[in-house]
Amino acid sequence: MELKSTSLGKHLAQHPYNRVRLLTAGVEVSGEKHEYLIPFNQLLAIRCKRGLVWGELEFALPDEKVVRLHGTEWQETQRFYHYLSQAWQRWSEEMSIVAAGVLDDQVATLSAAGAQDRWLKRSDVAGWRTTLQNAFASLPLPPERLNEFDNCRKAYQTCLRWLDNSDEQREQHNARWTERMLIEYADFFRGIETSPLNPSQARAVVNGENALLVLAGAGSGKTSVLVARAGWLMLRKQAAAEQILLLAFGRQAAEEMNDRLRERLNSESIQASTFHALALKIIQQGSNKSPAISKLESDTALRHQLLIDAWRAQCDGKKTQANGWRQWLQDELAWTLEEERYWQDDRLAKKLAGRLERWLGLMRMHGGTQAEMIASAPESCRDLFARRVKLMAPLMKVWKAALKEEGAVDFSGLIHQAVNILDKGRFISPWKHILVDEFQDISPQRAALLAALRRQNKQTALFAVGDDWQAIYRFSGAEMTLTTAFHHHFGEGDRAVLDTTYRFNERIGEIASQFIQRNPHQLKKPLNSLSKGSKKAISLLPEAQLEALLNKISGYATPEERILILGRYHYLRPELLNKAKTRWPKLTIDFMTIHASKGQQADYVILLGLQAGKEGFPAAARESVMEEALLPQPEDFPDAEERRLAYVALTRARQQVWLLFDKDNPSSFVGEFRQMGVPVLRKP
Repeated sequence: MELKSTSLGKHLAQHPYNRVRLLTAGVEVSGEKHEYLIPFNQLLAIRCKRGLVWGELEFALPDEKVVRLHGTEWQETQRFYHYLSQAWQRWSEEMSIVAAGVLDDQVATLSAAGAQDRWLKRSDVAGWRTTLQNAFASLPLPPERLNEFDNCRKAYQTCLRWLDNSDEQREQHNARWTERMLIEYADFFRGIETSPLNPSQARAVVNGENALLVLAGAGSGKTSVLVARAGWLMLRKQAAAEQILLLAFGRQAAEEMNDRLRERLNSESIQASTFHALALKIIQQGSNKSPAISKLESDTALRHQLLIDAWRAQCDGKKTQANGWRQWLQDELAWTLEEERYWQDDRLAKKLAGRLERWLGLMRMHGGTQAEMIASAPESCRDLFARRVKLMAPLMKVWKAALKEEGAVDFSGLIHQAVNILDKGRFISPWKHILVDEFQDISPQRAALLAALRRQNKQTALFAVGDDWQAIYRFSGAEMTLTTAFHHHFGEGDRAVLDTTYRFNERIGEIASQFIQRNPHQLKKPLNSLSKGSKKAISLLPEAQLEALLNKISGYATPEERILILGRYHYLRPELLNKAKTRWPKLTIDFMTIHASKGQQADYVILLGLQAGKEGFPAAARESVMEEALLPQPEDFPDAEERRLAYVALTRARQQVWLLFDKDNPSSFVGEFRQMGVPVLRKP
């Protein structure tokens, strides 16, 4: 059956189409030069319209496309439209039965997935979304028409909710499931640690995303969460003990974690490891070799002597090298050198040894060739960096020769070798879950090891616990953006926040949080305290009042209460501490640098050295081009890392903090604390 435009209608309409023909399951619209085939499975609507003289048929297609036929005799148009509509509707009803079967299968699958007794991951939902899209593409009817049919409508709406609002559906499921877990396993969360886990801790423990960042503020119980996470995975049979890998940054931290694991989980099978111990295990099992760790890594004096001897030999051997080092030390570090054979100056050598150690360590951590290092440096400093690298090259050669002679490897070499073995498939990771402590301290090299492990098994979950507010180790290669841009580096996932601190009071928390969040690059998070604290829980005090302050504290502090005196540098240790044991025999007083105090806590904290200037706090930047080229780029905010260092100092205290400042030359931080309402005392 077909419909044609009248001769006059065809002439006046001047339209490309003047004929339509009904096919078995579609229509063919054609003209003198054009032909368009419209299958019923692409047809959304047919409209019949009457103009002033002639009829018009309109065929609506996906993407708002419309095909029109003009200039047909009106009664003929009506008759053709009637037959066409009947044929299209008969075909549509038959196809709706097929479509309903497909949709019902999808609804059943979604219902089963939603009823699962587990956390729904983003990756799960992404898979279902793809399945739904494929199902819609396989339907004999356009999805836009499914609401027209009673047998399709409900199932289609259900599928559409998951397709269009899958994240909302997933979040609703996970919220319901989490609350059920917290009730059903209340005994576990009450007893896994000496104190019951709070709701934010428990929610972090049960979160099942493949990449989860747990932001754990100071004193918020991150170790409890790591121990509970390991226990939860085994309790729910998500992993056996040997499939869980816990990583810490230092040997002492790993040993403390192991003590907690043994005590709380009653298991010897699950062990915390350092990154270096992990790398050693991978090398041993992946290459059937058992490399020894070089004595140079554990003996600072030996390490410094090797580097200074190599440096002196270099300067002795070539005048151009000696001149190059002179220029470096004078121009970049502003050091004063002797006129002749300056490299024989023992005081200078002692001062330089630590710098050489750091620069060589950064080069070893990079792991690339000289050319690769130079190519990766920022263009603004690349030429100068290339000259410095060439001066360091003989020291690198001596270092490698010493390792070879000893038949050993250094720490950087361990991790590079382990990544290489993993990428070659010579070691297959047995771990389904990797739990990392102090994640804010991670370096790109250690992150590469994690990435290599997860490439072995795409389903390996990463549970990272850290606090970007306490990221204070950039100088040793730590990159804060690995935490602040966690999901960019480690894949889609979730973020949990431990929102309660068990250490300091509300007043200390208020000032410390306000101070650190002045830097917009720090992640925003709440941190609530259990006790209020007085306004004087944190106060400013002139540095000359230290002895008077200790006298006053001695009147009320008990021997069990700890007093921690913190300084930016070792040399700030007050001389009066030499007589502390006899002057204040009932006080427990320790001095530490702020860096060393990380992980420590005390009842009372006294922070020294809040003065401006070269040796002040915040410390002036003292980086050479080596740090500029090889360390992660710092964020664009003044004294960002020094601010985090001050935050660490403040949050060591349980009860009270005194900030001792130079009255004549106060630190810029002093003005900020005053603006925030920290009282300035004349005396304790």
